[in-house]
Amino acid sequence: MNETIHTILTRNALYRPNHLAVIFEEYRLTYREFNARVNRLSNVLVDDGIQKGDKVATILPNCLELLEIYWAVAKIGAVVVPLSPMLRGKGLSRLINDSDAVVIITEAAFTKHLQAVRDELTAVSSHRFILTDSADIPDYRYYHALTQAASDAEPPYTAVDRNDPYNIIYSSGTTGLPKGIVHTHAIRYAYCTTFGLSYRITPESVILHTGSLVFNGAFLTLMPAFLLGATFILHRQFNPAAMIETVAAEGVTHTMMVPSQIISMMHAPEFSGEKMRSLEMICSVGAPLHLEHKQELDRHLPGRFYELYGLTEGFVTILDKTDFPQKPGSVGTPPPGFEMRIVNMNGEDCGPDEVGEIVGRGPITMPGYYKRPDLTINAVRDSWLFSGDLGYVDEDGFLYLVDRQKDLIISGGVNVYPRDIEEIA
Repeated sequence: MNETIHTILTRNALYRPNHLAVIFEEYRLTYREFNARVNRLSNVLVDDGIQKGDKVATILPNCLELLEIYWAVAKIGAVVVPLSPMLRGKGLSRLINDSDAVVIITEAAFTKHLQAVRDELTAVSSHRFILTDSADIPDYRYYHALTQAASDAEPPYTAVDRNDPYNIIYSSGTTGLPKGIVHTHAIRYAYCTTFGLSYRITPESVILHTGSLVFNGAFLTLMPAFLLGATFILHRQFNPAAMIETVAAEGVTHTMMVPSQIISMMHAPEFSGEKMRSLEMICSVGAPLHLEHKQELDRHLPGRFYELYGLTEGFVTILDKTDFPQKPGSVGTPPPGFEMRIVNMNGEDCGPDEVGEIVGRGPITMPGYYKRPDLTINAVRDSWLFSGDLGYVDEDGFLYLVDRQKDLIISGGVNVYPRDIEEIA
């Protein structure tokens, strides 16, 4: 079995050519059309000398071009480095240089921030600064002029192995300086299968993504949508009214949101169960959703709520919509193929209801932090990923989050966790 993602789009263009692949603003692209656009970019990169393993950095908001870059890089065996448009100054140059990026693709509005550090980016040749939305800024090439002049045929074949890196995602979390988390083709293929099965995505599903494509959470639905040849709708940014209207108009079946977006959606004047009736899944991700909001959502849209706890480094649990009524405070169980333990300070397994550190392993565990074996050796030990998060499992094996280990407060000999205080408040 070839557990890589570099042929996924080609396959769908062959076997599902007329199925709607991507909706973004005025664009409605079939798999044949989207694949042709991706091929043009792939050929631009190859013709410019980009080789397997080369790093392509993006500094972009949600846009069609970013989706194209994700799949073009996969086809040619290069490595995408999606960076947040919120980065500035040393924080920006440090990540670009740390990633060893040789190409930067951004938009006109960001050039003032890039120009401030451009002299520090010695690995990026002067002709490899590309803009997606302007042909008028000196020293930048125009994305669409390049792609329009390129062939839409499949790029030259590149042998891609399951262990070849596909992306580097930088994450600072709560632990200090950003770290480059490497995901291989096999890991992203496991995203396709794990979350496709867990979320019950089918080839006829319609997936809406309104959060940032830059962050790892986007891949939870992006990967299975494209593996299965489903329809992926992308919004430039989250807007509750636009989100509700899209669900109603397009028959959206799956969407994933952070808690603040779920709350905003439910409180929007446009919100109603009738408009959202096509939804089969609303998954909360990124932070805990308070119980009162889960229950409010379930009243409006019963039988649709999922919750995911996970780390970009590569472990997840999922609370399935069928388990929510019995376990509303839990973040679920590991998917098939994953294992989880709760361990104490001595590394010994904890019993039910005993708080300890959450550790896990499975097919999405990272090979390591980019160029940081010193950090990797502490995070991944004997194939187990140590999360730094505290939790416990009940007698049925369902996980409950408590807090980060470093946030533990000892008060009068009693362990107190900030999250408990927040829930009471």
